[in-house]
Amino acid sequence: MSLLTSAARTVLSRVPSPVPRRQRRLTGQAARVDTIPYAMPVSSEDSPVLMAAFPISLSAARAVLPGTELHPVSLGFGRGVLVATVVNYRSTDIGQYIEYSLAIAVTHGPRPAPPLLPLALMRTLQLGQYVVDLPVSTEVSVKGGKGIWGMPKHQASLDFVVTDTTVSAQYDTLDGQFGALVEIERPAPVGLPLKLAAANYCAFRGQLMRSTIYFEATGDVAVGPGARARIVLGDAPGVQPLRALQIGSNPLFTAWLPTAHGVLDDHYEAWFLTSDTLGSVDASVASGRFGEPLESVVGLGRGETWPPAPDRSRPEVQGRVAAGVAT
Repeated sequence: MSLLTSAARTVLSRVPSPVPRRQRRLTGQAARVDTIPYAMPVSSEDSPVLMAAFPISLSAARAVLPGTELHPVSLGFGRGVLVATVVNYRSTDIGQYIEYSLAIAVTHGPRPAPPLLPLALMRTLQLGQYVVDLPVSTEVSVKGGKGIWGMPKHQASLDFVVTDTTVSAQYDTLDGQFGALVEIERPAPVGLPLKLAAANYCAFRGQLMRSTIYFEATGDVAVGPGARARIVLGDAPGVQPLRALQIGSNPLFTAWLPTAHGVLDDHYEAWFLTSDTLGSVDASVASGRFGEPLESVVGLGRGETWPPAPDRSRPEVQGRVAAGVAT
């Protein structure tokens, strides 16, 4: 182990838990929201996580974001950040499921932040990610995630494949359209203790909704030239906004967390999404940029049955991690 890695482990091990005291105080309480029972806090255990971040066009990212108060994080030189996070939830209040997040790194406020500054002023600039597409394995995950927290969840065929050298995840729509494949080369085993708080911004019912999740795990991370990953996009409706982002072939970082503990905060916030005129608001609603309507969750049940696995035999998903990006 290098001295740098050893120092990083020492520093990170001293970072306090990101879970707020209110969530810890809720331990042992119970809730039932929209017919779904929860043992508080809303948590998950033993959940492997795959992450990869890629550079994207900053101007193209701006065109994807809804309303006027979200701004893509700038790396400088006209580049933003796409973050792919796939979690294999093995133990939750609503059973087992996979969650496949494709998101743009953003800040929230009246104006964009200078390049890289959000990394130093995360809370001040309200750093987070705007979730563009969020397929999940089960109906109950859609019901809770979208109906309560406003996440753009939809049920899909998902997998999570771990080998000695790679971790990958694919999603197909329920009618068989190819959605996306994300694959990373497993980083060198450094065992960094990671304690993360992540804000998710989502569009639902014409509102911008922000929720927060906290993760604690020991994982392996690769940055810059040491990171190897690829993302392949298909023809599914949910990934179409991503196809214009000019995704770079060299990942910014990759992470493999073999097991993680997560807490989803039951507190969330929402703001009206706005535009210059009511006509442009109506156009955004009609196009889906302002999220789905309330009717999209009415009638959903609490099913935990997974659809069949996605089709890994597709020619477009064949290849190696070094293949980079295919859109």
